[in-house]
Amino acid sequence: MNRFTKITASIGPKCENREMLVKMIQAGVNLCRLNFSHDTGDVQGQKIDLIRSVASELNTPVGILIDLQGPKHRIGNFATEDKYPLTPGQQFVFDSDSTPGDGSRVQLPDSDVLRSLNIGDRILLNDGKIEMRIDAVFPDRAIATVIRGTEIWSRRGFNLPDTEIETSVLTDKDRSDLEYAITKNPDWVAISFVQKPEDIAEVRDFITARTSHPIKIIAKIERPNAVARIADIATAADAVMIARGDLAIEVPFEQVPAISRQIIRECRKLNRPVIVATQMLGSMVDSDFPTRAEISDVANTSYLRADSAMTSEETTIGMHPVDVIETMDKILSYADYDAINNPYDWSRVENIPENDWSRSVASMAYLNRAAAIVVFARDADIATHISCRKPDIPIIAVCNENVVACHLCLARGVFPICDNELYAARDAFNSARRFGLNSGKLVIVDGDKISLRTIE
Repeated sequence: MNRFTKITASIGPKCENREMLVKMIQAGVNLCRLNFSHDTGDVQGQKIDLIRSVASELNTPVGILIDLQGPKHRIGNFATEDKYPLTPGQQFVFDSDSTPGDGSRVQLPDSDVLRSLNIGDRILLNDGKIEMRIDAVFPDRAIATVIRGTEIWSRRGFNLPDTEIETSVLTDKDRSDLEYAITKNPDWVAISFVQKPEDIAEVRDFITARTSHPIKIIAKIERPNAVARIADIATAADAVMIARGDLAIEVPFEQVPAISRQIIRECRKLNRPVIVATQMLGSMVDSDFPTRAEISDVANTSYLRADSAMTSEETTIGMHPVDVIETMDKILSYADYDAINNPYDWSRVENIPENDWSRSVASMAYLNRAAAIVVFARDADIATHISCRKPDIPIIAVCNENVVACHLCLARGVFPICDNELYAARDAFNSARRFGLNSGKLVIVDGDKISLRTIE
C-alpha cells in the first residue's frame, strides 16, 4: 500500500490485447478509460469484456471509464485540399452555406454554433494556432477578423472560449454510444465539454431511464464557463476530470496550473474525486523515459492530493505502454511517500466544518496513529468522503459488490477488496491482514458507527 494516488490508463491499439492488459494492471492500473471518439460501440464493448476478464483473473478490482466524444466542432471543407493563406487583420466569413470554402469564407456546419455567436467572441482553430474575433453576426453568417494564424484548411477543429453554445451536451453519436455502453454496465461515464450542471442532469436522466445499474458520472472540465461554475458542476457530478488539453486552448495556458489547484480544492470540499489528465508522460509515446518536467508534473498530482493521474496516447498509441504505467507508479509512489512524511498539504481546504463526520474519522485516525481506516462499504460514498479529507492513512474498503469496489478504484488512498465473507462478518482484522497489516490500531467505520480497535 505504498501508492495512494490512482492511475487511470487510456486503452487503445497498443494495449488492448490480453497479454498487455495483464502486464499493465499488474504494473498498477486502477481504472481503464475507453475513448468513444474512436472505434464503434461493439468494438469498445469487446474491450470492456476483456478488461473485466483480466481483472477477474488477477483478482484485482479495475474500474471501467467510458469517455464520450461530446460536441466536437469542425469547420466545413474548402474547394481543394490545399492550405489557404491567412493574414492578420483580414476579414473571414463563417456561414451556413454548404458550398466549399474559397479562402475568404467557409461553412460552419453546426447551426447551433452560428446561432450562439456574439460580437467580440473569439474562435480558435487548429488547437489554438489560429485566432479570430467575431465582428458582426447575422442569421446565416458571422464576420470575423484574423488576429493570428497564417493558413487554414478543411475540417479544422475549433474552440469557442467566450461562447456558451445552446446545444445538448449529448450529440447523436454520444446518445448511440451511451445507449450501447449502458448494456455493458460501465462504472463511470465521462461527459465532454460540460458547460453547466444541467448538462450532468441531462446525462443522468438518460442513464437512469435505461438502467438501474449505478453508473457514476465524471464531468470533464475543459471550458471557461465550466471553470466558473465548478462548484455547481462538481455537486451535480460524481467526479471531475481536469482535461488540460482543451482547457489550455480555451483559457490562457499560464492559468491552467492555478485553475487545476482551484478545481482540486473545490472538489475536496465537495467530496468529489479528481482526475488530472493530458500529456502527463507525453514524451513516452516515442521514448522509454520521461522528461524531467513530466516527472515533476506527475509528482505534483500527488502533492496536490488529486485522486488519479491519467495517461492518454502514451498508452493508446505509444511504443511502451507497460513502461509508462511502471514509470507513473514509481513517480506517484515516491511522491505519495514524500507527501505523507512531509505533510505540507498544498490543497488544504479551510471551509470544511469541524463537525463534519468524515473529518472526524480522519482526525481520529491521525490522533491515534492508526495503521489504517477500515470501511465496510455498502456503496462508495462513505469511503470516498473520508478519502476527500486526505488522511494520508490507508483506507481499506471492504465491499460485498464488485461495482462498489470498481467505483472506489478512483478514490485516493482507498484500497478496495470485494469479499462477501469479510463483509458479512465485519472482519476488520483479517481485512487489514490482507494488505500486510499485522499490528497497530484500526479506525473501523460501519455505517454511522465508528470504533477504534487494535489488531489482535
